[in-house]
Amino acid sequence: MNKIIAIIGLGYVGLPLAAAFLNKKYNVIGIDLDEEKMRSLRRGRSYIFDVPDEIIKSAVEQGRLTLSSDFSALKPAESIIICVPTPLTKEHVPDLSYLVDAAERLRDHLRDGQLVTLESSTYPGTTKEVLLPLLEKSGLKTGKDIFIGFSPERVDPGNEEFPLTSIPKVVSGVTEECAHRTEQLYKTVFSKVIKVSSTDTAEMTKLLENTFRFVNISFINEFAVLCDKLNINVWEVVEAASSKPFGYTAFYPGPGIGGHCIPVDPHYLQWKTQQMGLTSSFIELSSRINRSMPAYVLSRMKEALGQKSLKGLRIFVLGVTFKKNVADIRGSSSIELIRLLSKEGADVLYYDPHIAELDIHGMAMQASKASNSEFRRADCVVIATDHRELPLDRVLEHSRLVFDTRNATAGMAGKAKVIVLGGGRMERG
Repeated sequence: MNKIIAIIGLGYVGLPLAAAFLNKKYNVIGIDLDEEKMRSLRRGRSYIFDVPDEIIKSAVEQGRLTLSSDFSALKPAESIIICVPTPLTKEHVPDLSYLVDAAERLRDHLRDGQLVTLESSTYPGTTKEVLLPLLEKSGLKTGKDIFIGFSPERVDPGNEEFPLTSIPKVVSGVTEECAHRTEQLYKTVFSKVIKVSSTDTAEMTKLLENTFRFVNISFINEFAVLCDKLNINVWEVVEAASSKPFGYTAFYPGPGIGGHCIPVDPHYLQWKTQQMGLTSSFIELSSRINRSMPAYVLSRMKEALGQKSLKGLRIFVLGVTFKKNVADIRGSSSIELIRLLSKEGADVLYYDPHIAELDIHGMAMQASKASNSEFRRADCVVIATDHRELPLDRVLEHSRLVFDTRNATAGMAGKAKVIVLGGGRMERG
């Protein structure tokens, strides 16, 4: 008889995790309050690139994947994993409302012996200070009746080199028994499991990973601006520096940052340290630099067009997701760039093979076709996200001006004048 696991939150973390457990012959109970998402899954359709439709369709037809918005469906599960969003408020402080809501709904249906693990990224102390007290209101005692652990998600959408279950899994527990049970659960699915001493340590591990990327991305973005000023190509510099076999990790510039982790997690750490009267100058500075990049792209575009204003000019933005080859616009710097262009009075259109429509602060947009005629009509074509599906050869052949924020056109030739972010004052074409 298959083991039963439940996953609360079937988004970019929860659904790939559900697929991983299904592949190991678990029966999975999926809980999500988004009815549109649940209807799609019940039809056997996945909304995440990394999870093929076939896995969902087969599991639903076989009765191995149960989908519900009713938390009472969790009763049969031996283990329950919480994968709900942990965003920031408008004031850039942690928003744990999804976690609190899930815990309050869950506690009324807990039973003796169940393991509950949290995977949502959060600040150190959340598992013990927020999740544990809410669950213990059920009357069940942690470490005796129920078991609570934390294991930070390490999902990297679109990463074909490192599939989910090949990425080492960090685990922890509120008590030693909680940690042991969490470790044993994940060992059945992940190739390598690393147990750390406390849930605080595991929570901080996730913040270190993403703050490291946050700070280094901001540095290379600032470095790209400096290279522009010094008329040096940052991409050539990075490639040359990458030849050093030790002491260097390559990061690449772009029009900003995005996603569900990197723009958010460092602020969770900053908020936690501020509660203790401390602060992180690195996080403050990095945040300021990364937020400034869409405006910098805008200024370089004006310079390339020889215009003080973009009012009335036709700007075609290619790629609006936060990273290439994924259908995820959360925190995308391309969205902010479109907003700034529209505010300038530019006539903005976009193409993205993964995103058919956008809503940018109430402004509805439909994706345009990536046609030769649209490239010719545009005053400037901006490569904001370098999806593999972009017809770059046609872009270079039919556009007048291309602003390449990702160095996607390196080594390519065409009739268009090409400006590359961080490429100095040099032009191609």
